[in-house]
This record gives sequence, C-alpha cells and structure tokens, in this order.
Amino acid sequence: MMAQMSKDDTRLDLAPKIFNMWIFIFTSGMFFAAFTSGFIVYSGGRGHGLNVIMPSAFLYSTILIVFSSGTLFLASKAAKGLQFAKQRMFLWLTFALGIAFFAMQIYAMYVLTYKMNIFLTDPNASRSFVYIFASMHLIHIIAGLLLLLNTITATYRKTPQVINLFKMQMSSIFWHFLGIIWIYLYVFLLLNQN
Repeated sequence: MMAQMSKDDTRLDLAPKIFNMWIFIFTSGMFFAAFTSGFIVYSGGRGHGLNVIMPSAFLYSTILIVFSSGTLFLASKAAKGLQFAKQRMFLWLTFALGIAFFAMQIYAMYVLTYKMNIFLTDPNASRSFVYIFASMHLIHIIAGLLLLLNTITATYRKTPQVINLFKMQMSSIFWHFLGIIWIYLYVFLLLNQN
C-alpha cells in the first residue's frame, strides 16, 4: 500500500511538470511565429526582400535534426522496453547529432557572413532575420542538449523507471518541437529567399 502511494505521489508531482513543458512549447512557438510575422511585415515593403539563396549547410542541418528525432524515438522505445544499454546508445547518438546540428548552423552563419557578405547588421533587415531565426533556435538547442544530458545522466544511475520514462518524455517533447520549429523556419526561409 505504501509503495503504491509513493508511486501515485510521484505521478502527481510529474504531471504539472509535463504541463509546464507544453506551456513552454506553446510560448516558444508563439515567439518564433512573432519573428516570422515581423519578417513578413518588414519584407512586404519595396526593396526589402531577402534576395539571397540559403546556404546548403542549412539543408544538411535539417537532415541532421530529422535523424536526431528518429534516434530519440528509438531511445524512447528502448526505455519502454527496459533496454537501458540501447536507450543510452540512442540518447548519445541523439546528443551527437544535436552537436552536429549546432556546428552546421554555426557553419551556415559563417558562410553567410564570410562567403556571401551578408551580415547581422545588414542594411536590409530581412537578411538580419536569418541570423535572428538561427540564433534564437540555437539557444533553444542548447537547452535541448542540456535536457538530453540530464536524461543520459539519469540512465547511469539507479533511477526508478517512472522517472526514467518521465525524463524521456520531457526530452522527447522538447527535442521533437525543436525539430519541427527548425523545419518550419527553414521552409519559411526557402519560400522567401528570392
């Protein structure tokens, strides 16, 4: 009876945290929607179009984040099947793909700056938005990587399964959201690049 009560108490304590994550996801989604709306309003004026072809590094980073969502899905599946070694492996793979995504985004900004001569302080603010979109997303990626590290660390401890699954759920919600947001931003930039 006592074990059941503590298990129920844990579930009661975790539910608000999941709700808070969804609130954060919603507000972050609105944050990026506001930026894209600002871009649309600004670029609607005469001569304010982006007029730049997006670096191919953005495409490669998109592929990386899609694969990382796949490896995180496999980690969640392994966690539910009590295959902890597999879970760790896929979590580390997700983390490595996240680092590769981060590096590819930095490289894309390097290409924009030093090879295409498009700067954050460009007279055409439409071009500055590319940096803002990517930078704000990278800040969220850092948070996602820290969340993944927290989940990975928990797999090396004797963490109760309910907590393990909770950490996997929180990481999955946030990481998949980051993938969806980046795909949205990338497609948005592609549609507005000329």
